[in-house]
Amino acid sequence: MQTLQTSDDAEAGLKALGFTELEARLYCTLLQAGPSTGYRLAKLCGKAPPNVYQALGQLTQKGVVLVEEGEPSAYRAAAPSEVLAALEAGFERARVKADGALQSLARPQDDDRIYQIGEAGQVIERARAMLASAREIVLFDLFPAPLDAMREDLARCAARGVTVAGLIYGESTGIEGVVQRRATAEARVASDWPGQQLTLVVDGREHLVALMAEGLTGVHRALWSDSAYLSCLQHSGLSAEIRLTAQDRSSPDPLANLSLFSSAPAGLAALTRRSNPEMKQ
Repeated sequence: MQTLQTSDDAEAGLKALGFTELEARLYCTLLQAGPSTGYRLAKLCGKAPPNVYQALGQLTQKGVVLVEEGEPSAYRAAAPSEVLAALEAGFERARVKADGALQSLARPQDDDRIYQIGEAGQVIERARAMLASAREIVLFDLFPAPLDAMREDLARCAARGVTVAGLIYGESTGIEGVVQRRATAEARVASDWPGQQLTLVVDGREHLVALMAEGLTGVHRALWSDSAYLSCLQHSGLSAEIRLTAQDRSSPDPLANLSLFSSAPAGLAALTRRSNPEMKQ
C-alpha cells in the first residue's frame, strides 16, 4: 500500500534541495491553498509579514513562485515538475562548473600510502573511478552485490579494449568482453565469509580491497592504495587465483589446491569464527 506523503515530508525534501525553512513552508502552503496574498500567507504560516515578503521575493527570483501584477499582489506556486526540472538543470550547471575548477587544481599524487574508506557508497564510487581510468588490465574478485553495482562499469571498461577478468560467485553474468571464472567452494564462501567482498586491481598501479555488509549498507573494512609495489603484489596474487580456479580440481598436483578455501589456513578459521559466533563452539 502506498504511503501518503505529508506537508512535513515535502518541506523536508525541499530543504534537502537547498530551500530555507520558510521558503519550503511558503511553497508548500501555496500548493495547498492556491494563489494567495503575502498577508494571507503570513497568517497561514504564522510568520512575520516582512520575513514572508522577503522569502517570496527570493522564491520569485528563482522561478519557484509566480507573482501577479497589481495591488495587493497575489502569489502562485509554479508546478512541482517545473521547479524540480529547473533545480536539476541548475545543479548540473553548477556541477560542471565545479568539476572544471576542481580538475584544474588536481595534480597526480602517487604517495604509496594505504587509505581507509568508511562508507559503502564511496567504495563503489572509488571502484568505478578506477575502472574508468583503466588502460590495460583489470582483475577482480566480486561477490554478487558489488558485481551487480558495477556491471555496466565493467562492460564499458571491456568495450574500450581493456582486458577484464575475475572471479564471481554464481552463474556467469554474461557481461560482454569480461572473462569470468566461477569461484571454487562458492557455497562455503557464501555461508562463511563475513560480508560482501570486493577486490579490484587496475593496471598493477592501484588496488581496492573492501569487505562490506550485506546489501552494501556499511563497511567492515576497506583499503585503497596507489602503491605500485603493493598493487603489483595484489595483481600477481589475484591473477594466480583466477588461473588456479580454471584448473582441473581433480588434479593430483598438490599445488592445485592452494586457494584460500581449499587449503583453509588457520587465519581463515579465525576470521570465520569471529564473524559467525555459532562456529565458536
